[in-house]
Amino acid sequence: MATGKEPRFPQLTLETLNEQQRPLGEKIMKISSVGIGGPYNPLLRSPVLASRMYDLLDYLRWNSSLPARLSEFAILIQARLWRSQVEWYAHHPLALKAGLPESVAADLKANRRPAGMSPEEEAVYDFCMELTTKHEVSDAVFDRAKRLLGEQQVVDLIGISGTYVTVAMILAAAEAGVPPGKEPPFKPGEP
Repeated sequence: MATGKEPRFPQLTLETLNEQQRPLGEKIMKISSVGIGGPYNPLLRSPVLASRMYDLLDYLRWNSSLPARLSEFAILIQARLWRSQVEWYAHHPLALKAGLPESVAADLKANRRPAGMSPEEEAVYDFCMELTTKHEVSDAVFDRAKRLLGEQQVVDLIGISGTYVTVAMILAAAEAGVPPGKEPPFKPGEP
């Protein structure tokens, strides 16, 4: 966000939420590392959408068929493609905690194809990159993902990728940034 510019969606607090927003706001506060920040601040302007998105994110983050390492890697791929400061800030530590090698995350952040990926990480990377940048997935990439991950994990991977593109769009339109005093992951002028 530009310095001195009014936020597109002023920050909500539990105290400012109306009766439609408050129940979800309380649930968000229990699980979000950024409180009613990130995508939740703009999303709560549409309580039904926010509630459905919360349930979808709950499944994709905590209950999908993909191991957390691969799920968080897929989220980081979308964060990098969208240069989504908040997504990268929130999910980078989660990806490392889930076992994604720091070198893989560092290469991705530097906009390079990561070296040293496991076969499953390569399948996730190639699948997400083709789907997002080419809007299709080649037979070879699809077949490898299906063989290594299985059908349910491929479908969950598609859901994670698409949902986190939506989250990146919400954050971009809202001009959401990392918490005050924190360093944005992507610097101006970086590819």
